[in-house]
Parts: sequence; C-alpha cells; structure tokens
Amino acid sequence: MNHLNLRIFLLCLILTVLIPVTANAQSSFNTSSRNPEKGLFGKTIGRSGKTKAREPGSVHSAKRKQGKKEKLMKKKYAASVERSRKRTYDIQSPEVQARMKENQKDATLRDKQKKKNLKANTRKAGRKYS
Repeated sequence: MNHLNLRIFLLCLILTVLIPVTANAQSSFNTSSRNPEKGLFGKTIGRSGKTKAREPGSVHSAKRKQGKKEKLMKKKYAASVERSRKRTYDIQSPEVQARMKENQKDATLRDKQKKKNLKANTRKAGRKYS
C-alpha cells in the first residue's frame, strides 16, 4: 500500500510539473501573427545580419571615375547627334525643311497613336485574363 501511495504521489508531482511546461512551450509571447513558427524556432538562417564586404578605396574611386566618364561620353554623344540633326536641317532648301517639319509632326503623331493603341490593348488583355 505504501508503494502504491508513493507511486500516485510521484505521478501527481510529475504531472503538475510537466503540464505547465508543455503549455508554455506551445504558446510563445514573441510569436508573430503572420508566421507562428518564428516564435517557436527563432530566427531563420537566411535572416542573419550579413555584412557586406567593403571594396578598397582605389576600386571605389575607379568606379566613380568610370561613371563620370560614361556620363560625359553620353552627354557629348547627345550633343553631337543634336548638332548633326541641326546641320542636316540647315543645309536643306526651304521646301525640304518644311517637308521635314511635317514628317516630324506626322512621326510624333504616329508614335502617340501607337502608344495609345498599345496601352488600350494591354488593358483589354489584362481584363480578359483577370
């Protein structure tokens, strides 16, 4: 009888100790409403703060210089194209200049119409597959 009482007592003691522990393991105060596993398992490996490797100052300054050179080249090219267009227009006779202006207006109008049609067709296709 003594052993039976001792076993029941130990069983009750173990249950009273383990039940609150298991209950706490299931509910965490840090759980996110979006991801409940985050509170249980902590941060994922992919979210650790990765430090970026810094490049040497010489590499950084060389990249900056290269960027400046590219920007200057683009600017010079645009100016060259503009000069070429202006010269091509200026050497023409007045009749040809007037025709060139009309052609430019027509081309601009055509481009606007194309863009408008493309946008409308894209909108229709979006509604079709939505």
